[in-house]
Amino acid sequence: MKLLHPSLLTFALLLIQLSSASGGKILVFPLDGSHWVNMKVLIEELHAKGHEVAVIRTSDSWYITEKSPLYTSITLPRPNGFEENFETFLHQQLEIRLQDKRTSLWSRVQTRIQMEQLVLDQFSQFHKGMSEMVVQMFEDENLMKSLHEAKYDLVLTDPGIGGGAMLARRLQVPLVFNVRWTIQGEAHFLIAPSPLSYIPFTATEFTDKMTFFQRVTNVLSYVLGMYTLSHITEPHYKPLVKKYFGPDVDYSTFFLDADIWLMRNDFVFEFPRPTMPNIVYMGGFQCKPPKPLPADLEEFVQSSGDHGVIVMTLGTLVANLPLDVTEEIAAAFSQLPQKVVWRYMGQRPANLGNNTLLVNWLPQKDLLGHPKTKVFVTHGGTNGVQEAIYHGVPVVGLPLFFDQPDNLSRIRAKGGAVIVDIAVLDRHIFAEALMAALYNSSYRENMQTLSRLHKDQPMKPLDRAVFWIEYVIRHKGARHLQTQSYKMSWFVYNSVDVITALLAVISLVAFICISIVSFLWRIIFVGKKVKNE
Repeated sequence: MKLLHPSLLTFALLLIQLSSASGGKILVFPLDGSHWVNMKVLIEELHAKGHEVAVIRTSDSWYITEKSPLYTSITLPRPNGFEENFETFLHQQLEIRLQDKRTSLWSRVQTRIQMEQLVLDQFSQFHKGMSEMVVQMFEDENLMKSLHEAKYDLVLTDPGIGGGAMLARRLQVPLVFNVRWTIQGEAHFLIAPSPLSYIPFTATEFTDKMTFFQRVTNVLSYVLGMYTLSHITEPHYKPLVKKYFGPDVDYSTFFLDADIWLMRNDFVFEFPRPTMPNIVYMGGFQCKPPKPLPADLEEFVQSSGDHGVIVMTLGTLVANLPLDVTEEIAAAFSQLPQKVVWRYMGQRPANLGNNTLLVNWLPQKDLLGHPKTKVFVTHGGTNGVQEAIYHGVPVVGLPLFFDQPDNLSRIRAKGGAVIVDIAVLDRHIFAEALMAALYNSSYRENMQTLSRLHKDQPMKPLDRAVFWIEYVIRHKGARHLQTQSYKMSWFVYNSVDVITALLAVISLVAFICISIVSFLWRIIFVGKKVKNE
């Protein structure tokens, strides 16, 4: 029998190894809307790496299509009480902000209370619908049987909803979070040490350099915020944890049990703070070098000459603003020599300038990466802010909802943004903000500095995220990176029991010493006095 040439044998062995190596099986439980945009980037890369991906979606998903070359879909009945009302909810929030243009402290407090109550009611309904969907899923024996038989290697989920973590525990497979926000708040506050002396709580818009009164506000905001979040979610998920996983399962830690937390954040954007070994930072993972613009859009951009272009979009959720606000924005744009590309789908403003192009959709990443782009006008969503950092484009912010004020305040603190309160916006205020971002070179210089810092990494954020997903698949989890802190009560975590025991010992020793001294005093001095008498 003739032996193979050594080089051919090596090649054959490599072929055998490659053919036997297969990608993992990943079950994705995403959050719809703008969060799906992030999740889809991961799914595209995982699919390209040869992994088999299945995505759980509802029958009326906004963006998650049933047919896709990237994944197979598992369609569930819709959760009740959120999607159909979400647009109304956003407009209600916006109206509350716009109706009060006064600057008194009491009026601002009233506005804040109204907005918080609206958020509380709407998101409570959302989590109620999600909990009902989890019940339907767990009670569907055929569905659960098929999920068990599929033998997934891990569940990848957005912890802004509770279903993914519950499903991973039910299937007993490793869990990976695609995270910045969870059902219990900003992820760092749940898993990592978070001293409130220099870590601003969500929605305070503080920096890591706080005055005494800001620190007081920060502590009060934390206490109130965490209580509010628990009030929104706990009534809906806690009974499910007890029903399906037993009364001995600690609800407060149930949704913290992920092997890896893929954090959509980095320290170019975030203030320095303590972290944990199973937090993997992938801020800007969706950012890519720009592609050529469509021919008609490129022609419009080039027509701007040396003045350049302003890009404005308020994200996927807000296609238009109230007409009076829109008219003021359009009037401000018309005063400028720059060309403007504005994603807007409402009634055409009467005073729209010849320099402004209204579009139903725009290639945001490609426009931000275009050398003609001078300023980005944005609501402050995480994706847009990170893409502005990546491309080094200064920002004029119009924060509207949720985390947007915090996101923009971080860029402002780093010298890259001008923020305009939409409640007091008029053409003069808006034009002044645009002029500052356009002609004060420090804004562009600061954003380009942030861009260089962000890009100067040993590994691209998306590659890092995929590596750690595959790491969990290879090792069937990453339990060795998990801290025990989240399994401790606040009493144990803060060593209150230890401090109490030590104080008790010190008190006992002090009592014994005082008793001995008192006893000796009586014997030596009091006894001597009696003897002398």
